Amino acid sequence: MPMSNPASQLFSAAFAFRGYNTTNLGRTAEFLAHPVYGATVKRHLTEAAQICSHVVKRPIDLISRVQRNEEATLEEYDEAVALIVAVEMAQVQILRDHFAFDYSKVHMAFGYSLGEIAALVASNMLSLEDALTVPLAMAKECVELAHDATLGVLFSRGPAIDLAKVDWLCLQINSEGMGVIGVSSYLAPNSILLIGQGTTIDRFSARMKDCFPHRLYLRKNEHRWPPMHTPIIWQRAIPNRAAVMLHTIKPNPKGPIPPVFSLVTGNMSYDEINCREILTKWVDHPQRLWDAVNETLVLNCKAVVHVGPEPNLILATFTRLAENVKLQTGARSLGGFGLRAVASAVGRPWLARMLPSRSTLLRAPALRQIILEDWLLENSPA
Repeated sequence: MPMSNPASQLFSAAFAFRGYNTTNLGRTAEFLAHPVYGATVKRHLTEAAQICSHVVKRPIDLISRVQRNEEATLEEYDEAVALIVAVEMAQVQILRDHFAFDYSKVHMAFGYSLGEIAALVASNMLSLEDALTVPLAMAKECVELAHDATLGVLFSRGPAIDLAKVDWLCLQINSEGMGVIGVSSYLAPNSILLIGQGTTIDRFSARMKDCFPHRLYLRKNEHRWPPMHTPIIWQRAIPNRAAVMLHTIKPNPKGPIPPVFSLVTGNMSYDEINCREILTKWVDHPQRLWDAVNETLVLNCKAVVHVGPEPNLILATFTRLAENVKLQTGARSLGGFGLRAVASAVGRPWLARMLPSRSTLLRAPALRQIILEDWLLENSPA
């Protein structure tokens, strides 16, 4: 590929696919109305809507939703699932069609939650229909469970969080029979997402001071979230039913190309044989985002390309790590940080302990963060 092609800079990147959020449209309406990109976006939205309609047994019109710029509510979670994956596939297809970009040659791909499913489609491991059917089929029950579930961010301003003690405290609360709580994601050594039913988050908060040697903080999120990647969904036997449905999928015997790093296993794990097993675990196992962040740096990727509408969590995680490394190492180039912010920065002993053994973390500030929807519109051939 000639260097004059702006997409040439993306080959040394990791492609990160976003998952579900409370807002999921991003700049999709601009893409749909675009004179060059619009046809591709329309085609992918139409295909995803047809699959969604077939699975949920009601008419779905994603194109009209995008044209109205109307976000899906929690009750329309299934439509949000279909829309996010469709837009991610459209963005990758636009790269292929209009920038002669060979996606199969990028360093790696990964995705947070639903994003992992999208990454498998983009890497030709699964068809769109196979990938969407299970999350769409379980969407209604996930929404029902969400109405009694609260998301909390557990974090430390000091040492890394003892994961074994977090699991132990969750199990103690669960054993009382008044709701279930579990880890949904490991964002970083000092940051974890918990989802709990009823008062479980409050009870965890009240007891954690007696379980951990250093102070932890637990902040509740105001929104309701489908309790994916936690044992809460066992209550509807969702993992077992998903496993039965996964018998009929047809994974690519060549495996995903480019390789997909799984946030379920923390490895480049997918092949034709284990694909069904990993996807079954994807339903209720915590997301290992920190492992993907570390792998991106170990592979010496030069950039992370954030795929999907309005990227959020993965982008925020990389940005926060880069800022923390700069502050911890006393880097002079602080990219917009004022002296007051540096002077008042809280110490990060969890990071200080990791830097000697994981020197790859020092690459974080140099890692470019590229939001694909912005990049495509800025480099539009129209």
